[in-house]
Amino acid sequence: MGIISDSAQSHSSSSAPPPSIFSSSFATRIFSDVAGDITIVVDGESFLLHKFPLVARCGKIRKMVAEMKESSSNLSHTELRDFPGGSRTFELAMKFCYGINFEITISNVVAIRCAAGYLEMTEDFKEENLIARTETYLEQVAFRSLEKSVEVLCSCETLHPQVIAETARIPERCVEAIAVNACREQLVLGLSRLNRGNESAELNRGDSQEWWIEDLSALRIDYYARVVSAMARTGLRSESIITSLMHYAQESLKGIRNCKERTKLDSGTIENEQRNVIEAIVSLFPNDKVPLSFLFGMLRVGITINVAISCRLELERRIAQQLETASLDDLLIPVVQEGDSMYDVDTVHRILVCFLKKIEEEEEYDEDCCYENETENLTGSTCHSSLLKVGRIMDAYLAEIAPDPCLSLHKFMALIEILPDYARVMNDGLYRAIDMFLKGHPSLNEQECKSLCKFIDTQKLSQEACNHVAQNDRLPVQMVVRVLYSEQLRMKNVVSGESGDGLLLSSQKLSSGNPSGALSPRDTYASLRRENRELKLEISRVRVRLTELEKEQILMKQGMMEKSGHGGTLLTSLSKGIGRISIFGGGPTEEKLRKANRKSRSRLEKKTVRSRPESMF
Repeated sequence: MGIISDSAQSHSSSSAPPPSIFSSSFATRIFSDVAGDITIVVDGESFLLHKFPLVARCGKIRKMVAEMKESSSNLSHTELRDFPGGSRTFELAMKFCYGINFEITISNVVAIRCAAGYLEMTEDFKEENLIARTETYLEQVAFRSLEKSVEVLCSCETLHPQVIAETARIPERCVEAIAVNACREQLVLGLSRLNRGNESAELNRGDSQEWWIEDLSALRIDYYARVVSAMARTGLRSESIITSLMHYAQESLKGIRNCKERTKLDSGTIENEQRNVIEAIVSLFPNDKVPLSFLFGMLRVGITINVAISCRLELERRIAQQLETASLDDLLIPVVQEGDSMYDVDTVHRILVCFLKKIEEEEEYDEDCCYENETENLTGSTCHSSLLKVGRIMDAYLAEIAPDPCLSLHKFMALIEILPDYARVMNDGLYRAIDMFLKGHPSLNEQECKSLCKFIDTQKLSQEACNHVAQNDRLPVQMVVRVLYSEQLRMKNVVSGESGDGLLLSSQKLSSGNPSGALSPRDTYASLRRENRELKLEISRVRVRLTELEKEQILMKQGMMEKSGHGGTLLTSLSKGIGRISIFGGGPTEEKLRKANRKSRSRLEKKTVRSRPESMF
């Protein structure tokens, strides 16, 4: 009986027949004095064999020989169609039947296992048959290593037909083995970091990326998707999964811009593969945040190769979840179709819609929790801070796309009005974008100019912007009049000593809703929400000005310290003097304080008795 060796074992001895004994030579026989009695053709190659060693181990050939007994021909001839692994694998299976030693390796174990299943080489015909030998190798060698499991899974991709591998559950077991080994690697890496200590871990940050990420990029997208899903089920960290997804996408989508240089057939096939890659990767995203630059890159590629609508919407939704961290370059998505505007404004508009929906949900949650911590919800609203950041980004985006002559007024206005008024503390950026749009579209009529300039709140313009408006010939006359009137009110308030910001806040409050008491509960709730937003806006302004005052105070202190070397001593003496006056200087004695407290308590009791209402029962 022959022995099958793995990579650690040697090949057959010198007494064994040469490895090429069955190769392509029809006349070559296993024994020179025994003629073959059966011919089997695999992939056009004929093998002259003997029935006895074959029927002893192969159930399929045993059935075939039983059927051939009805024929009177001494030399049988048959063909095996769709044999897994082809003629080379069939040759190895026949060597096993003849007891000839050969080597099972990672590269051929899948083909040999599928060939053994095809020939029905089970334990029912012979102990330690070929199926059992290959299964032992898979369990003891291949599945215990992540790297070898990946190689075995790659072998399943090239096997034809693949149905036999799926029947033997080889891909399924490879996927589970890869996931389990990856989790084991993650655990070992975490324990090694703990043993090295925090300082050593900081020095070895390069070890954080798992080495197997590079190996997984060799898998086909359907097998890769199965591996990532199994990793998520087994508890692998989301950071590792996201890193693997990003690496796989970068490796799979290389050269996408050169598709036009290839033939139409090749480019179409490549686009289909890349489309499948993007849609699969997007569906595999965990719930954690994915890097925004990667999301925008996937969206650009997806638009170029026309991925499914559901995939694009999912990318836009995930971008909207962290839009406040986006940059201007991220939003400048080029348009694929020629003859349209330069940038994809519709996509940015949909992203903004998703972002505002998220903000609205967060505001509703904050308002539900306002009774628990009202001050914190009013002054520390993260959603309002995000909205202000997005407002600044959108003003820069509007100014960038405004000079495009192909950009329609309708789309430009839609991007302006989608953001609420309280998303902009100042309107200087918005005014700059509108002015650039008017400059790039001189064919607009007066009514269109008026409808565009109505979005500018003149009370939110800085002094520099107001001066520019007053001298801008592209603006409608009504716009200039509004700015001049606002400047007149501001000068009047400055002369009278009043605060312009207080006037602005009061005017906003008056315009936020109807003061009538006949409001419905829904209208009242909406009015309260508007007032809440206005208060948040005013708080944001106060914060900005407070920060500036603090900076000025620090500069003044530094200047005083530089002018007087004894500045610290002077401030210390002043503070001691103030403390001495407040503690010892001319204060009321303890007896006087007691008398004052008794008088105030008696007055309070008299007022309470006098104002107590009569009983209602």
